Amino acid sequence: MSRSLSEKLTAPELDLLSPMLSQEGDTWTASFQGLTLRTALQPIYSISHKRIVGYEALIRAFDNDNSAVLPLHLFQLPSSNAENLLLDRLCRYLHIRNYSGLEDQLNWLFLNVSPQAVTSGSQADSFFGQLLRQTGLPPHRIVMEIVEQPTDDAEKLKETVAYYKKLGCLTAIDDFGAGHSNFERIWNLSPDIVKLDRTLLTRATEDNKARQILNGIVSLLHQSGCLVLLEGVETRDQAMIAIDAGVDFVQGFFFRRPSIDLEALTRTPANFDELLDEYKTRNQVTLDPTRQLVGFFSGFFKDAIDRLGSGSSMDHACVKLLNHPAVSRCYLVNDRGVQIEDTLVSELGVRSRDPRFKPLESTSSADWFRQQYLRQALAQPESLHITAPYLCVTGAYMCVTLSLGYYQEGELRVLCCDILANPPEPSISQY
Repeated sequence: MSRSLSEKLTAPELDLLSPMLSQEGDTWTASFQGLTLRTALQPIYSISHKRIVGYEALIRAFDNDNSAVLPLHLFQLPSSNAENLLLDRLCRYLHIRNYSGLEDQLNWLFLNVSPQAVTSGSQADSFFGQLLRQTGLPPHRIVMEIVEQPTDDAEKLKETVAYYKKLGCLTAIDDFGAGHSNFERIWNLSPDIVKLDRTLLTRATEDNKARQILNGIVSLLHQSGCLVLLEGVETRDQAMIAIDAGVDFVQGFFFRRPSIDLEALTRTPANFDELLDEYKTRNQVTLDPTRQLVGFFSGFFKDAIDRLGSGSSMDHACVKLLNHPAVSRCYLVNDRGVQIEDTLVSELGVRSRDPRFKPLESTSSADWFRQQYLRQALAQPESLHITAPYLCVTGAYMCVTLSLGYYQEGELRVLCCDILANPPEPSISQY
């Protein structure tokens, strides 16, 4: 690659790339170092809409014998930054040419672009604005995917992302959750969409704790103002994990593999009705044990509150609760969320104590108002509430909490009872 060509790429002109493209029927191909490049698309589905909302464009390379060349080998061919830039822009040019000719005139086109490419030159990738003007593809139909990896010029990357947004494109962070991922890039670039790396899904498939972390990441990204796409969905179980995690969009072999038959892809349905019906059934089954716990312990709570109303002490009033093999501890909270007296711990709770967390054991005068179970009980007294499993701060163990608000001498109080989510024998599996 000559120095003059490198300079031309720094100040890009479409005329440099146009001779490298040719049309075959309704599709376009490109030539690069003796290889023929074609566009492959993979559908992206919205779970709530139950349909395709976009396509990721992927490059496919073929040699003179029409044998496929791995993308990895294709991107190893450039020997300079200028050639890297040329290949990147050639791929985007090819993808947009092909996508502009599809019948689908609604959905997004996701385009991959590396930080090295978008931070090259001094014109904030003005090539792309020229490309959109020439092809007539509206910028609001483009999602620019920035690969999640370090860049030598973070400020230049930020400027380039701002340029895409100014054009009217959406932006996405790709492969979040792998390698160098962190929320700092989310804060700095404010992407519209975050694509979670498939390693998060793989771990969630194998480990329930990783599944909870995945759900938490999705929640944090939503709170950051980002839509979330989970890629790499390959099995039905992974599709169910994606649905449960609350992601907005999914992509993967389970739904549709990438294909160079572009028009066929626009007519690719996915049976989300069946998946969502299965999710609802599974979710119903998951909730059943919770309902059983509420129903089972209602009598215990009524007995304890009757005794408290008659002037009994906490340890006497809660004796039946504390003797139950599933109960870890009981405590009483006033209407301001502050605990009255110290916690009563059952034999199960004593056995489950971890001495490493001893500084957290005493909870006298602790303030629990931030806890949802406490606020629910205060807002809806006389009803027994139960939480999903969560990490309890008094010992860093997973538990569920039952809470019931009641009135004693005109004052609102809340009786709380913790049950270990993963208790030692004997367990609560009988429910």
